[in-house]
Amino acid sequence: MRGIVLFLGWLFSLMLVAAAYGADGVPVPTPSPLAAIEAEDAAFAAFLTDFRDQALTAGISPETYAAATGAIHRNQRIFDHNLNQPEFVTPIWQYIDNAVSAERITNGRALMVGDADILTAVTNRFPVAPEILVAIWGNESDYGRGSMGRYNMFEALATLAYEGPRTDYARPQFLAALKMMQRENYASDRMTSSWAGAFGQTQFVPTTFLSGAVDGDGDGRIDLWTSPADALASTANILHAAGWTNGKPWGTEVALPAGFAYDTADLDIVKPVAAWKKLGVKTILGGELDAADQPASIYLPAGATGPAFLVFPNFKVILKYNNAASYALAVCLLGDQLKGAPAIVAAWPRGLTPLNRDERLTLQNSLITLGFDIGKADGMIGAKSRAAVRGWQKAHNLPADGYPTQDLLTRIASEAHQVANR
Repeated sequence: MRGIVLFLGWLFSLMLVAAAYGADGVPVPTPSPLAAIEAEDAAFAAFLTDFRDQALTAGISPETYAAATGAIHRNQRIFDHNLNQPEFVTPIWQYIDNAVSAERITNGRALMVGDADILTAVTNRFPVAPEILVAIWGNESDYGRGSMGRYNMFEALATLAYEGPRTDYARPQFLAALKMMQRENYASDRMTSSWAGAFGQTQFVPTTFLSGAVDGDGDGRIDLWTSPADALASTANILHAAGWTNGKPWGTEVALPAGFAYDTADLDIVKPVAAWKKLGVKTILGGELDAADQPASIYLPAGATGPAFLVFPNFKVILKYNNAASYALAVCLLGDQLKGAPAIVAAWPRGLTPLNRDERLTLQNSLITLGFDIGKADGMIGAKSRAAVRGWQKAHNLPADGYPTQDLLTRIASEAHQVANR
């Protein structure tokens, strides 16, 4: 597939060279940019032709493939998004403020009353806390009132599948979208999505649709775009299958003792609640933790100076829906507010400024200079980078929370500069 694209690009380059000089050796005018666009369009068309064979082998009919792809083009805007996503350096507290706003709480509570029959039917079928379902609904599409994507799903996924950093993601999704269309008899022009292929009121991707979408309103169809019952039932099915345990909490805000070993505050470090209690972890109001033997982790979304949460298996089920801890926390906090629980108590460290991508790269390169193994410096603070930050913090007798701040960057970069210039 990629070979066809490269061959077309090579052929086009030869054509440009040949066209640069006439038969008499006199230079001719450079072709217009339109020629390059046409060549790119030809390469994209070749990709679609090649992918058709894969789709038909997977059971897609020629008619479905033609209907889905007949009018699509390589979308430059999606292509640009794919290569150069704009960076949004949003502090966790600002994200939570937006996700758990007063308006969203008010609207969500109204829907929990107004759509009580739908929620009861859904949660009887798939035992998941209704406030969590509504919170996901609110965070994904503002309860169906916000944008659910305005791109043609096939154009979006084919553009991503054609080339770029997301081909491994997009090609299975492209095929799954074709299966969706064929199975559900959707009209292709109704299948709208985000530029990355997520769609509907609770933002599924096609592979997740195939594995877990269900008819929630009993009309014999599954429509995640317009049917709240279908969207909520499908989300409940995914969470239930992922291991949600009804009647169990997602977590609780806690207070950590003086001298707490912050390097143990990691979602990958799991201890029974009784073990955390023995270490001096208490409820945020200073009470004793319930010593139930649930496995739990400490989560510090803003490092040692921000709120702390003891999170249980249900929190990690939300991570299976969307693998971002900030998203899971936003869903859980909104869910708490929808059922009338109090807001978090500890203050966010609002004076801190998150590192931008260039600063994260500087931090990673500095850690490499200091001998830490972070893998490749890519501007993404993952598990290895956090472990390296913790290692540096411990070596300097600082709380080893692994949370990179501007002050920490300055100190680490300065030390790396000194090492590099010895």
